[in-house]
Amino acid sequence: MKSLVLVLLSSFAILHSSFSAQPNVLLLMSDDLAATLGCYGHPQAKTPNLDALAKRGVVFNKAFCQFPHCNPSRSSMMTGMRPNTTRVTNNEDNLYKNHPGVLTMPHHFRENGYATARCGKIFHLGVPSGLESMDDPQGWDFGTPFKSELPFPPDRKSSVQVKRGKKEGLGWQEIPGDDDQLVDGVFAKTAIEWLGKRENNKPFFLAVGFHRPHLPLVAPAKYFDLYPFESITLPEAPADDEADIPEPARNGAVPGYALTATPEQRRAAIRAYLACVSYVDAQVGRLLESLKQAGLDDNTVILFTSDHGWHLGEHGLWHKRSLFEESARVPFILATPGMKTAGQRSDSLIELTDVFPTLCDLCGVSAPKQLEGKSLRPFLENASTELHDAAFTQARRGKNAEFWGRTIRTARWRCTEWNEGRDGIELYDHDTDPHEYTNLANDPKHAEVLKDLRAKLAAKLPPIQR
Repeated sequence: MKSLVLVLLSSFAILHSSFSAQPNVLLLMSDDLAATLGCYGHPQAKTPNLDALAKRGVVFNKAFCQFPHCNPSRSSMMTGMRPNTTRVTNNEDNLYKNHPGVLTMPHHFRENGYATARCGKIFHLGVPSGLESMDDPQGWDFGTPFKSELPFPPDRKSSVQVKRGKKEGLGWQEIPGDDDQLVDGVFAKTAIEWLGKRENNKPFFLAVGFHRPHLPLVAPAKYFDLYPFESITLPEAPADDEADIPEPARNGAVPGYALTATPEQRRAAIRAYLACVSYVDAQVGRLLESLKQAGLDDNTVILFTSDHGWHLGEHGLWHKRSLFEESARVPFILATPGMKTAGQRSDSLIELTDVFPTLCDLCGVSAPKQLEGKSLRPFLENASTELHDAAFTQARRGKNAEFWGRTIRTARWRCTEWNEGRDGIELYDHDTDPHEYTNLANDPKHAEVLKDLRAKLAAKLPPIQR
C-alpha cells in the first residue's frame, strides 16, 4: 500500500511538472485601438504599462488585421482563417452557421489540457446588449457575460465646453469614481480573481478583451485629466487630400459617422479617445502586476493586440472599416519568457491570422490544418526575420455595404481595389508617402508595380462567396 501511494505521488509530481513546464497564455485585446500608444511613437498617448511590456517583448510595427470590423476580424483571428474562408464579413454573420464544428483557438487549447477563461470581448459580443451568440461556448471553462454599462454615472463637469453627439461629433463622457465602474475595470478584476482560483494543475489560456476605446468614449475623469485640451492637435493633411480618393473610400461611404463639425469638437473626440486608451493601459497594468505577484510571469506568453485600427480624422475619417493604414494596422506586442529579442522592434509584415499558429508553436500544442497564418517564433530569435512578403485586408463599405474592398500592403506599397477595381483603385508609396496622401494609381510610371500588386490581390483574395 505504501509503495502504491509513493507511485501515485510520483506520478502526480511528474504530471504537475509537465503542466508547469508548458507555458501559460495571457491574450490581451483592445477594441477599435489604432497604434496610438507611446511605444508606437504617438506624441501624446500616455501608456506606461504597455510601454513597459514593449521593453520586455517585440513590438511589431507592421501588423495588420484581415478585416477592419469587429466580428469579421475576431472570427478570422480566433480561427486562423481569412474572411474568404470564414465568410464572416459583417457583425451579423455567424461563424458557427458558416462552419459547423469550426475549431477555435480557445477550444483547441482547452482540448489540449489548458484551463481557459474569457473576461470581456474576445469573440464579437453585443455592445452593450450582452448578446453572446458569436462566442464559442466550447472554448471556455469560464466566461463573463458582457453586460450593459448603462446608465453611466452622471458626468463630471468638463473643462471642455463643446457640444457633442452624433450631429456635433463623437460622443464622450468624463465620469467620476474608480475604474471598476466601467466594464474594463471589472474585466481586469475578474481576470485577476480567476487567476487566484483557477485549476493550478493545468497551464492556462486567459483571454481578456477590453471594450475601450470603442464608442462611446467614456472613461473615469482622471484619465481625461492626463490630456489638457490645449495639448491636443489634429492630424495634418494636404488641403486636397480627398481629391484623389475613390468614392467608396471616402467618409460618406459609412453612414452615421459624419465628419465631426468643428476643430474643437474633433480635438475633444481625440482627447476622449486617448483618455480611453490610458484607461485600458491602466487595466493592463493591473493584470501584469497580478501576474508578477503570483510568480506566473516567468512562464507566461503575453500578447497584446487589437481587432483593428481606428481613424481620428485622417482622410476625413472618424471610424474603422476603411482600408487605409490607420484602420488596417493594429498594435502588436509579443513577450515570451527568456526571449532573445526582448526590447526590439520588427518591421516585418505580420497578420492577425498569425496569432493562432504562434501560440500553438510557443506552447507545444499541435497546430490544426485549417490555419492560414505562420508562427512568429523566428522573431524571438531574430527580430529582423522576414515572414511574409505582403499583408492582406478586406472591407465592406457603403450605405448597403455594396463596396467590397481588398488591399495588399508590402514593405513599400499599398494597393487597394474596390469591387475588383470597377469602383476605384488606390496606390500609395510608403517610402515617400507614409500617410497615404497621394494616390498613384493613374501614374504611368508605376503601371508595372500596380499590375503586379493587383495580380497578387486577385490570387490571394478572390471575391468572397456572397
